[in-house]
This record gives sequence, C-alpha cells and structure tokens, in this order.
Amino acid sequence: MLVDVLTALQEWAPIAALRNSRWTYASVNAAHILGIALLFGAIVPLDLRLMGWRRTVPIGTMARVLLPVAIAGLALALVAGLALFSVRATKYAAIGLFQLKVALIICAIINTLLLHRAVQWETHQPAIDVTPPRRLRVAGALSIALWMLVIACGRMLAFVD
Repeated sequence: MLVDVLTALQEWAPIAALRNSRWTYASVNAAHILGIALLFGAIVPLDLRLMGWRRTVPIGTMARVLLPVAIAGLALALVAGLALFSVRATKYAAIGLFQLKVALIICAIINTLLLHRAVQWETHQPAIDVTPPRRLRVAGALSIALWMLVIACGRMLAFVD
C-alpha cells in the first residue's frame, strides 16, 4: 500500500514536471540548501550559547533573533526536501540512509522543541554570566551533532545508486 502511495506521488503531474525540468529541479535543490544553511547557521550559535559560550549575551536575546531564522530555514528545507523526495519517492523510501536521515530529523526537531521549553530557564536568572544547567549544555551539543548528521546523511544520499 505504501509503495502505491509513493508511486502515485512521484507520478503526480507537478512532481513529474519537477523531475523533467532541469532548472526547476535545480531551483528546488538550491532552496533546500538555503533552508539548511538558514537552519544550521541560526541554530549553532544558539546551541553554543546553551553550552556556555558567550555567556554575556542572554539566551533569551539570542533566541528571539535566531529562532525565527531557524524556523524559516527548517520550513524551507522541509518543503523543498519533500519535493526532492517526491521525484523518486519509491527509491528514496527504500534506502536505509534516507530512513536514518528522517529519524535524525525527527530526533533533532524533538530536541529543539524540548530546548525551546528549557530556554525559559534563563529568563528567570538574575545574572547574565551564569553557566547553563548541564541538561541544556548536553541538549545544545546534541542539537549540533544531530543536525550535522542530518546534513551528512543528505549529502551521502546524493552518491547512493
């Protein structure tokens, strides 16, 4: 049944047009990369702050600036990534590396949602130069590692036959 759904998806006229258009496909691919750049570029400084870097800058201040950029990047990467997936949905769905990438994305998003709730910790701290709790430091490091693994899996998928 899943194969039928994926086959129908990749045969859908807009997806077939995407597959057959060199420049449209390249543009969607570029949008996917731009989304990844926005996401990773915004999330790394925030995660580093959670790990104790630049403690003179409040986490809340960084989050107000960087979270909207990260969310926009994630949305762009997901939409473009789904379009790219749809071009060869049956093939990609069967690749273990793709399945790992999806699992890592889910873990990274869950970690990010938990981090967002935990960032409320600093808004109640009287001093700026306070070392974040261990759980925030670990979650920040985990976030960077998960997103790096997602990127690595995505790049490796380009070389899977």
